[in-house]
Amino acid sequence: MSYRRLIPCIFVKEQKAVAWFDNSEVIEDDVLALAKRYSENGADEIIWFDLSESEEEHEEAIDLLRHVCRAIHIPVSAGGHIERLEDVKKILYAGAKRAIVNLSKHNAPNMMNEASGRFGNDKIVVSLNDLDALFKHRRLIEKTCDGILFMHRLDLNSISNITNLPAIVLTDTMEDEEIFKILKAEGILGVSGRYISQPDMSFTDFKEKCAKEEIKMMQFESAMDFSQFKLNSDGLLPVVVQDYKTAEVLMLAYMNRQAFEHTLKTGRMTYFSRSRQELWIKGDTSGHYQYVKSLMIDCDKDTLLAKVDQIGAACHTGNPTCFFQTVAGADYNGKNPLRIFDTVYETILDRKKNPKEGSYTNYLFEKGIDKILKKLGEEATEIVIAAKNPNPAAIKYEMADFLYHAMVLMVERGVSWEDIINELADR
Repeated sequence: MSYRRLIPCIFVKEQKAVAWFDNSEVIEDDVLALAKRYSENGADEIIWFDLSESEEEHEEAIDLLRHVCRAIHIPVSAGGHIERLEDVKKILYAGAKRAIVNLSKHNAPNMMNEASGRFGNDKIVVSLNDLDALFKHRRLIEKTCDGILFMHRLDLNSISNITNLPAIVLTDTMEDEEIFKILKAEGILGVSGRYISQPDMSFTDFKEKCAKEEIKMMQFESAMDFSQFKLNSDGLLPVVVQDYKTAEVLMLAYMNRQAFEHTLKTGRMTYFSRSRQELWIKGDTSGHYQYVKSLMIDCDKDTLLAKVDQIGAACHTGNPTCFFQTVAGADYNGKNPLRIFDTVYETILDRKKNPKEGSYTNYLFEKGIDKILKKLGEEATEIVIAAKNPNPAAIKYEMADFLYHAMVLMVERGVSWEDIINELADR
């Protein structure tokens, strides 16, 4: 575990961000705006704690979590008010990457077993108050969880002696040096808490401080120096920009060395404006940022392909892409909604060919056809139940679950999407 992460936490109470577990002082009225600020300022993840005191407030918090997960480009791990498996399900369906289960809850062990069996252990994090709990429940934790969240600073050197699971430390310290000590400890994935969660925190700047302490932080590193690229007659490198989800080509721009290095440093696409002869960070004026997913150079090393998470429209005209004016070509539907099905199918197929430890997909394959069919039947039943719910979102989530399990069955039985499409076309 080489690279460390900075992970601010958001404590949500009555739809607002408050200071701490036991401090209801409001630090931000607009939780969504706070989450966006963290994301745009270089945070690696967000930890979300729901401090609701009623079921109604809890449902409101889940809805807010859903909006946050859709609006930001970094993962969210969410906990608080998790009393049963249904709460884990709601959190994950809202878009959180992982659910945080509090081991101090009396039913936590059963819930961890159930949740990891249902969703996979890569979707579960356990929160602990001390090392004794880790030592006592180590086997359960390692079986059901993908990581550990320590709720305060501990004897950090002892963690790696007990488990190999990555740990995040949530601390109320406000001292730089204490944060550095935590990040330097063996077995630590990242740090969260008061210091990291300051509303105006510049994570990019703090990562530079960490670098001076010889702490390797989560950020982009290039396998090639800019000098290895072949530049055009203006001394610039053309960059083709593509949406990482849809593969749609968004725009063409240019980089000099400074723009390239700033892109790597911040994770936001930065270009050199030929008309203004200056650097420009895509989205600084419009808010339509481009967050880097990958950078690839072509065979001649003279053109960069950037796959990005595009926020808003890529084009200054307001169009999603700069390539919206047809010059020549036949009339056809340029949108391909099946691409996402192909992507998920290929991922499932890869799990079949190259098993990944802790993967829920591999768990289904290992259990065999009867388990896959049982899960598919359960998900079909949940669609029926969801259809009785006046909230249409419930149907969406259950349908997505059903389609995923259907694709697992397709891979297990060697059926492709092409087979399905050809069958439908013949009817």
